[in-house]
Amino acid sequence: MPLLPQDKKSNLFRRLLRDRKANFAVMTALSAPFAIALSAVAVDQGSLYTERRSAQALTDLAAITAAANIDKANAAVLLALKDNGVASAEIGAAGSRPSPGKPVVYVVPGRYDAASALGSRFEAGGQPFNAVRVSLRKIGTLHFGSALMAPPVIGTTATARTSAEAAFSIGSGLLAVDTEKSPILNAILGGLLGTTLSLTVMDYKGLIRTDIDVLSFVDALAVKLNMTGVTYDQVLASTASVGQIANAMADVPGIDGPTKVALQALAGRVSATTKITLEQFLDLGEIGHLGIGQKPHGLAVNANAMAMLTAAAALANGEHQVDLNLGANVPGLLSTKLSIVIGEPQQHSPWLTVGDKGAEVRTAQTRIRLVVGVGGLGTLLGKVVTLPLYIDIAYAQGKLADISCSTGRPESLQVKIDTTPGVADLRIADVDSAAMSDFSRSPALSPAKLVDVSLLGLGLVSVSGQARAAIENTEATRLNFTYSEISSGTIKSVSTHGLTGSLTGTLLGSLQLEATVLGLKIGVPAAVTSALGTTLGAATKPIDNLVDNLLQLLGIKIGNADIRVTGATCGRSVLVQ
Repeated sequence: MPLLPQDKKSNLFRRLLRDRKANFAVMTALSAPFAIALSAVAVDQGSLYTERRSAQALTDLAAITAAANIDKANAAVLLALKDNGVASAEIGAAGSRPSPGKPVVYVVPGRYDAASALGSRFEAGGQPFNAVRVSLRKIGTLHFGSALMAPPVIGTTATARTSAEAAFSIGSGLLAVDTEKSPILNAILGGLLGTTLSLTVMDYKGLIRTDIDVLSFVDALAVKLNMTGVTYDQVLASTASVGQIANAMADVPGIDGPTKVALQALAGRVSATTKITLEQFLDLGEIGHLGIGQKPHGLAVNANAMAMLTAAAALANGEHQVDLNLGANVPGLLSTKLSIVIGEPQQHSPWLTVGDKGAEVRTAQTRIRLVVGVGGLGTLLGKVVTLPLYIDIAYAQGKLADISCSTGRPESLQVKIDTTPGVADLRIADVDSAAMSDFSRSPALSPAKLVDVSLLGLGLVSVSGQARAAIENTEATRLNFTYSEISSGTIKSVSTHGLTGSLTGTLLGSLQLEATVLGLKIGVPAAVTSALGTTLGAATKPIDNLVDNLLQLLGIKIGNADIRVTGATCGRSVLVQ
């Protein structure tokens, strides 16, 4: 076939370019492989997105389940995955990777703090645990692209926090008041508040049997402080006088008339200049973020009215010394002088708190100097025996150990509190009263002069002595509170061991005596020892009663810790990140 001339070739090519017949088929043939590949990728990407969404939902569910069973988080996660069709999952170790059909899940318990900066709110391994972070790793499924690429690893993470909380207090044992104790309680409580009180026995009994709704109290206190549109925490961040506190207590709904009048009368006698920081008085935990007037569902926060007043009085007193002369008002004693110094609790822990695991309440460290005059010794010219007692009581502590609802219903609620009573150092000795307020060290102690017989100003015979009894058991004891005990406001106590018999009797049993005649030391005559023992023995009961009433009024006991749980809820676990 002859070759076409060049010009004919050009014409043929131009006609070909102008011809539009069958172009679509050509283009389809050329682009089909690319379209098929892109469609396959799109299908795989959509499938992987759906698969990841499903994995995230499973991870969220596993995290919520783990937070609700934080002590058995690993088992709870595996059970939640199994119940939702992922039976092959296993708990992963460091560096482990998933394999096809076998996802790996990582469970990290820790502590979540909503007040921290975003991104650092969850502390892995932080104690006590209140949250769990769950991470799931699995091999994704490729339907079309497995020949071109390796299946990707799908990773999802969820963090859930449990909101179980309890409201509990320490040192809430209730006084037993009779007609003889009212003047003494007025003198002591009035001394702490810097005023003179004249509350009757009925007033005290009314305060003792009255419970205060703490949230309603803070609502009323906000009105007294002219605070509106604020949260409970903002109210507690302010200061208030004991008078304002007493007035707010009187305004709480449900307070009976006589008790309301007693609170108002007390408020009118207290100075408005001495104020306390309310954060040291109450800690409402997560509830504090609520606006005033709001109430959490299922969690009651109550406190005994008398305990609230004495706690406020102790904080108002701070580390100042209260000196009281009770005179002969204590039956069985010729004279009574009392000095009290109350230190702030360590870490400023309040006496009542609302919190989750790890929340603490503490009593304050307290020092007491009691000098009593006891009927004299017939063998020594009828002189009065002076008995100085020094008592140093360390703080007692309660720590929330666990909250559980085994069946998920309120009736199965149980709260566990690890309780450590305050240890005590009790002595018959003279004490440097100026150093009692220094809680960084123990004040200087020296033998006490019990009897001093003189004639015409000349020291003839003196008998001195000192004794010590200590309570040194500091191990925590766990107290369990059931739903019925919480509902009824049951108070449970933990006591230390090592102090047997009466306080004064134990001290007198270890009393070491020495006598001097005209300045020369001699052995203590048997007659003096016998007469002194008889005289002091008769005083043990009134001294013990006085000290016991004093410590109960202050919300503490020697070697004892009283715990009351007023409300609790297992709440629910929720996603937080």
